[in-house]
Amino acid sequence: MVRLYTNDLNIGYGERLIVKNLSVKIPDRKITTIIGSNGCGKSTLLKAITRIIPQQSGTIVLDGKNISKENTKILAKKMAILPQTPESASGLTVAELVSYGRFPYQKGFGRLTKKDVEVIDWALEVTGITDFKFRPVDALSGGQRQRVWIAMALAQETEIIFLDEPTTYLDMAHQLEVLELLQKLNIEQERTIVMVLHDLNQAARFADYLIALKDGQIIKAGDCEEVMTHDVLKKVFQIDAQIGRDPRTNKPMCITYNLLKGEKKNEKVAIPIYPAVSVNY
Repeated sequence: MVRLYTNDLNIGYGERLIVKNLSVKIPDRKITTIIGSNGCGKSTLLKAITRIIPQQSGTIVLDGKNISKENTKILAKKMAILPQTPESASGLTVAELVSYGRFPYQKGFGRLTKKDVEVIDWALEVTGITDFKFRPVDALSGGQRQRVWIAMALAQETEIIFLDEPTTYLDMAHQLEVLELLQKLNIEQERTIVMVLHDLNQAARFADYLIALKDGQIIKAGDCEEVMTHDVLKKVFQIDAQIGRDPRTNKPMCITYNLLKGEKKNEKVAIPIYPAVSVNY
């Protein structure tokens, strides 16, 4: 089942086109991960799909409707996004920040209802941060802060959550903690998760569906077996990758790689020999 898809999407900044004629389908109730080199259009695509930035042409369709014509609050009840470097006002407590996720449901003066409070407490519990409820967000570790932002997205009660590099700046343990939480939300609550990751092995381990981008176009989209291959990684990253198996998940993983950019195999390079030059001091 597909609720969200794009047709011939073009996105750019000024005259520079970043995403070109991109048509993609996001599987419902699955984890989709977008991979690609820096500047290939991953974040730009997420921003356009969530209507943070406009597309130049093409359509983005959710539940049969063009999102460019959808009411903002209605759209905010369907999709939530955690940006690459989220920032909050200094001094906010965890509960206060998570409460911002209830904005699409607030009316009048924006006071929290009993239902809002119940949803906020539920989001704190699901993400394992109830004990931090009244702590300042600034006082938390990087992994804990990411959980707070995810809790805010959950409080928005959307079925689709977008995350732009949710593991950035986190150590290995906190990266795994965040990704396992997202996997749990997908499995237990059937949330559709769409995220950008740089780590190929994390992408393959946690994703049901991979989208490999290069220069704003899809090189390959499919399950991990289809995308995590030597040929695809060569096209996307210009690397000569050796693919093996994760002994815990049996999913494909990149064991090691060499750079291919600028290399010409089996070609001898002539090294110029310059005549000696005498220098008088």
